Amino acid sequence: MKLNETVALVTGANRGLGLAFAQALLTAGARKVYAAARDPSGITLEGVVPIRLDITDDAQVQGAALKCGDVNLLINNAGIAQRSPFLGDDTACARAQIDTNFFGTLAMSRAFAPVLKANGGGALVNMLSVLSWVNMPAMSGYCASKAATWSLTNGLRNELRPQGTLVVGVHAAFIDTDMARHVSVPKTSPGDVARQVIDALVAGQEEVFADAITRQVKTSLSANAAAYLREA
Repeated sequence: MKLNETVALVTGANRGLGLAFAQALLTAGARKVYAAARDPSGITLEGVVPIRLDITDDAQVQGAALKCGDVNLLINNAGIAQRSPFLGDDTACARAQIDTNFFGTLAMSRAFAPVLKANGGGALVNMLSVLSWVNMPAMSGYCASKAATWSLTNGLRNELRPQGTLVVGVHAAFIDTDMARHVSVPKTSPGDVARQVIDALVAGQEEVFADAITRQVKTSLSANAAAYLREA
């Protein structure tokens, strides 16, 4: 993908990794970057086009596809993470995470697939997680939502291949954002993850494994004692 010919839309771009994606795209010479968030007033990065977008709102999703008809790169970054053990008393958090992380990503992908096709195919990036493959009991609902979105990503890759759309799945462990602020472990900087994704887009790679933990878990999946058989 040629970044100087790229018109990108990044969801969840008001902070954290989404902001890093927008910054990296501008630095790489993207022609235009739409920065989407539920409240675009928090988007202050110079050079982007702020867009109001809640990916769980079908009307807003369809409106974004109409407004941003020149997009040839969609980065599905928006997501939520909440404490949600499977055997807890409340399923509302698990439902909310599935609704945002899976169905929101699906809605965006469906709405922008014809946009990408009309603009030469382009690329679609889904932000996944090392927890697509393993489970943390306190975060079981989040893990399930990311496992479903990994499956969605693989399915989209097959369905969008005929129109020439590159689909990139990005797996990462702990990224230094608000989502992981309560976890006291080594974290990858959002900028580093964003740069790896930019490099993958330029090289035409379909997957990004952003850190050592993710690569280790991915390697273990085919082992007899696979990582998903025990607590992360």
